[in-house]
Amino acid sequence: MINTKLPKIWYGGDYNPEQWEPAIWSEDERMFQLAGVDVATLNVFSWALNQPSEDVYDFSWLDEQMDRMSRTGVYVCLATSTGAHPAWMAKRHPDVLRVDRMGRKRAFGGRHNSCPNSPTYRQYSTRLAGKLAERYKDHPALVIWHISNEYGGYCYCDNCAAAFRVWLKERYKTLDALNRAWNTRFWGHTFYDWDEIVPPSELSEEWGHNRTNFQGISLDYRRFMSNSLLECYKLEYEAIKEFTPDIPVTTNLMGLYPELDYFEWAKYMDVVSWDNYPSLDTPVSLTAMTHDLMRGLKHGQPFMLMEQTPSQQNWQAYNSLKRPGVMRLWSYQAVARGADTVMFFQLRRSIGACEKYHGALIEHVGHEHTRVFRECAQLGKELQGLADSILDSRSGARVAIVYDWENRWAIELSSGPTVALDYVKEVHKYYDALFKLNIAVDMIGVDADLSPYDLVIAPVLYMVKPGYAGRIEEFVEGGGTFVTTFFSGIVNENDLVATGGYPGELRKVTGIWAEEIDALFPDQSNRMEMRQAWGELEGSYSCGLLCDLIHAEGAEVLAEYGEDFYKGMPVLTRNRYGQGTAYYVASSPEAAFLEGFLSNLCQDKEIAPLLADVPRGVETALRVKGESRYLFVLNHLADEAQIQIGNQVMRDLLSGEQIKGQVSLPGRGVLILESM
Repeated sequence: MINTKLPKIWYGGDYNPEQWEPAIWSEDERMFQLAGVDVATLNVFSWALNQPSEDVYDFSWLDEQMDRMSRTGVYVCLATSTGAHPAWMAKRHPDVLRVDRMGRKRAFGGRHNSCPNSPTYRQYSTRLAGKLAERYKDHPALVIWHISNEYGGYCYCDNCAAAFRVWLKERYKTLDALNRAWNTRFWGHTFYDWDEIVPPSELSEEWGHNRTNFQGISLDYRRFMSNSLLECYKLEYEAIKEFTPDIPVTTNLMGLYPELDYFEWAKYMDVVSWDNYPSLDTPVSLTAMTHDLMRGLKHGQPFMLMEQTPSQQNWQAYNSLKRPGVMRLWSYQAVARGADTVMFFQLRRSIGACEKYHGALIEHVGHEHTRVFRECAQLGKELQGLADSILDSRSGARVAIVYDWENRWAIELSSGPTVALDYVKEVHKYYDALFKLNIAVDMIGVDADLSPYDLVIAPVLYMVKPGYAGRIEEFVEGGGTFVTTFFSGIVNENDLVATGGYPGELRKVTGIWAEEIDALFPDQSNRMEMRQAWGELEGSYSCGLLCDLIHAEGAEVLAEYGEDFYKGMPVLTRNRYGQGTAYYVASSPEAAFLEGFLSNLCQDKEIAPLLADVPRGVETALRVKGESRYLFVLNHLADEAQIQIGNQVMRDLLSGEQIKGQVSLPGRGVLILESM
C-alpha cells in the first residue's frame, strides 16, 4: 500500500508554481485547503529550470516549493522532470534528438523528444534523478517519486540501430537463429553480419502506419523500443532507490497506449499510475475496462489515478465540458475499480502554450466561485470522510479477460486478412457484455496465474507464446472454462505460422481445426444459427468481420453458419477437456449473442452478478478487503434510476445512511455500500 504516510485516498494533482508569480501562491494555498487537496505533483517539466547549463544545477526554486507544501500540509509526488530535455542539451549534444520513422532528425521542441538510446540523455537524466533523491530523501513532504512523464515515441537513429543489434544478439545468440525467426529467406533477406540489420523504418521495411514487409522484424523493433524506454526508466529508478529505498516509485502510464508493453513495465513499478482522459462519447465500459487493465498490470494491486481533468480537455477534436456530477462520478469509477488516489492535471490552469484550455481546479478567473471548484471541493470533503476504509482492497473477480500488447502488435502488423480487425475493440466487446451483466472482471496478461479464476476469456489470441497453450490446457483440465475466438492460435512469438491447422497449439484443448478464414467487407455479415436453445441463447444472431471455417474433432457444435458456401459449418463449439470446458467462437458476433453466451457461462460456474436487474447505464463494481465488501453503484444516466439493493441492510459510506430494498439513485449519483 502506498498510502501509509497519508492513510486516505490521496487527492490533488499536477501543480506548476514555477509558471506563476509568488503573489499567486498564497491564493493557491488557501484554495487547496478549501478543496481538500493533500497531494501535489511538482517538477514534472522543470529540467531546464533545475539544470540551466551542463554543469550547473539550481534547486532553490524547488526547495522553496517543497518547504511551502510541507508548511501548508500538502504532501508531494515529486517528479524527476526528465520528460523533456533542455534546449542547451539539444544544441550541444544532438545525439539526444530522435529520428522519426521517415528518417528525419528532429530539432528541439515539444516533449518526449529524447532518443532513449542516447548516452547523453541516459547520463544526464540518471544524474538528475540521483541528485533529486539525494537532496530530498529526508524531506517530510515527499510521499512518492514520479519518473519522467507519459513515456512514449520510437526512435530510428544510429544509436538505436546499434543498440537494436546488441538487443538482437542477446535475444537470438546467432544469426542463424535470427534468420529462422524472421523467415529471411522470403524476399532474399538473409543476414550474414549483424551490421547489415537496420531498424524497420519507412526507409527500409515499413510504410504508413503498421504496414511492414517483415512482421518479425517490426515486431522485434517494438519489443526493443518498449524495452529501451523502460531501460531509461529503470536507470532513474535505481538512482532514486539508492537514496530512498522505502519511498515508492512510479511513472504515469496511458491506459491502452499501443507502443509500450505495460505488463513488462509494471514489473519495475512500485505502484502503477495512469492518466484517464475519456471523451464525452467514450463508452463507459471502455473506461472501466482500462481501469481494470491498469489494476491487472500488477496482479490486482490498487493503482494511482495520476491524471484526469476536472472539467475540459484540450487536445481532442471536440473538447466538451464535463457535465455537472460527471467529474465526481468518473472519479468514483476509478476508485471502484482499484484507484487509491484521485488526482488531476492540473491544479491551476496555465495561461500560455498548448494546454491553456485544459481544465483545472483553479480556472483562469482565479477564485473559488466556479462550478468546477465547488464540485472538486465536495469530492475532496467526501474523500476525507472515507479515510482509509477501502485502501488496498481488491476486486474479488472470478472472471478474467486476457490482454497482451505483443499479441496486439502482431495483429496490427499483420498483412491480412482484414484491415478492420481491431484487437482492442474485440477484447472490449467481451468486456462490455460482462459489464452489462454486472459481472466483475480482472484484465490479465499471459503471465498471470489462472488458478484464481473459473472463467478465462482470450479474444483473438493470434499469438501463442511458449508454454501458454500448456497452461491453458492445465487450467481447463482442472475444471476451468476457457473461451477463445476466431483468428487465434495462428502464430508463435516470432509471428511464424503454426502449421498443421489453425488454431495451432490450441487445437487440442478446443477440439476443432480451421482450414480457411473468410474476411467480410464492412457491409457484409453472416448468421450464427443455434442448433437448439441453450439457456439465454436461441435462434439466430448476426456475425461478421472474420469467419473461421472450422471442423469439429471432438468438440460439440452449438451453432452453425447460416449463409454463404460454408453454411452449416460450425461457428460455436464446446469441447469437454478433463474436468473443464473450452469454447471456440469462430466469428465476431453481435452484442446480444455475447450477453447471452457469457450469461450462460457465468450461470454454469455459479458466478452471480454484483446486483441483479440493474438499469442499463448503471455500473456496479466491488472492492474486497478482508471480510469487508464494498459495492459501488454508479449511475451514468442524467436521470434518476431505481436500484434494487436486496433485503440485506447496507451502509452507504458517503451518506452514512443504512439502506436496503429499492433505492432511488439520482442522475450521476454514487453509492458505496458496505455490508452490515
